[in-house]
This record gives sequence, structure tokens and C-alpha cells, in this order.
Amino acid sequence: MPETLALVLTGITSGYAGPAVLTDVSLSVGRGQLITVVGPNGHGKTTLLKTISGLVRLRGGRIDLEGKSIAGLAPDVIAARGVAHVPQGDLLFPQMSVEENLLMGAYAERAKSVIAERLDEVFVRLPKLAERRKQIASTLSGGERRMVGIGRGLMMGGRVLLIDEPSLGLAPLIIEQIYLVIADLKASGRSILLVEENPARVVDLADSIHLLDNGAIVWSGPPAELMARDELLATYLGG
Repeated sequence: MPETLALVLTGITSGYAGPAVLTDVSLSVGRGQLITVVGPNGHGKTTLLKTISGLVRLRGGRIDLEGKSIAGLAPDVIAARGVAHVPQGDLLFPQMSVEENLLMGAYAERAKSVIAERLDEVFVRLPKLAERRKQIASTLSGGERRMVGIGRGLMMGGRVLLIDEPSLGLAPLIIEQIYLVIADLKASGRSILLVEENPARVVDLADSIHLLDNGAIVWSGPPAELMARDELLATYLGG
């Protein structure tokens, strides 16, 4: 695998107890790239990220991280290798403080100096969290909770970020703020695989878009090209 590629999926098939959810899915994320997967709800986008992070069993194909296979590894091992999964929704510990939630992301790191460095980075990139560091998570706004989720992913030390629907359920102004954070993360050199329902939100940010339908990629290309394809938008994304 070329050194410029951070994450490569080759013909992956995966699912839960029944029929496969994903079938023969291939894509790659270059170093420092932001690649977006869009598609209808319930057609495999979240399963894709869970398969990469080891939460859903891989039935076939390869997953390579920086040239080495991570297929079949346990989720904690995959995280330690450098994949940080920011799941859909909040999934915070509601009675813990912002700082305590963030520190949970560094559970596998033993060096206190490294944990402190990561926490400092989170507070620099997400200054609102520095202001709220002692606040109980259940009292945060929706946008603040989403920022804690992203910050917890950064605390894992991931070089590849898997971010699932960061705009879900948020007001337009908050969505804009979240995407400014994601743009900053891309600019910092991190490689990002982003799941999003609305491709218009990433047209100026994503390096490429993959359209996933019924567990298979049906179209791939530049974001602007997808936005110009009215038939694709109408068929798969409702307009």
C-alpha cells in the first residue's frame, strides 16, 4: 500500500447475525484527507465505521491501516493502533464531568505526560470544553456534547478519525461550528472518514464522496460533481 494512504478497505463484507449489511465495499483515505460516505438512513453507513473499528465482525475483505492489516483485531487493539471512532450521538457518561469524559478516551494510555498533552490539545482546538471542563455532561447543550465526543476521540491519539453523523439533531448554527472544528482537524494533518447524511455540508471540505446504498457503494467522485447530479440526489438522498 502506498505510504500516502492511511486507511484502505478492500472488498469488505460485514454484518450482524443475519444477512450481510455491507457487500464488497472498497475505499481509501489518504494521509490528511477527509473522505465522506453519504447515503440513505439504514443502508450501512454506521455499520461501515463499526466494521473498521472492530465492533462489527468482518466477514470478508481486507482493512489496512498504514499498510498493516487490522482485520479481525479487537476494538481496543484497533484503537491503540491509531483509529479513533467518534460514534453517532453523544454516548457520554452523563454524570461525569467534561474532563472526566475526555480522560476516558485515553484509558489505554499509561504515560501521564502524553495524556496531559492530548488534553491540552483538546482544550486548544475546542476552547468551549476548557470553559466547561468541570461541568457535568448531562447539563451540556447538544453541540457541546458533540464536541466532547470529538474531543474524546482526540484523547485516544488517533491518526485516523472515524466520525459518524456529527451534525445529527443539531441546529444549523451549531452544525457550522462543529464543521469548523472538523476542518481544523483536517488541516492539522489527521485523516478522516466521515459519515454524513447531507452532502452539501462537506462540498468544500471533503476530498471525495462515496454514495452508499443497500450496503454497496453505487457512486464515487468529487463532492461538487455529486451536487450537480440531480438524478443521484433525488434517487438516493431525497432531493
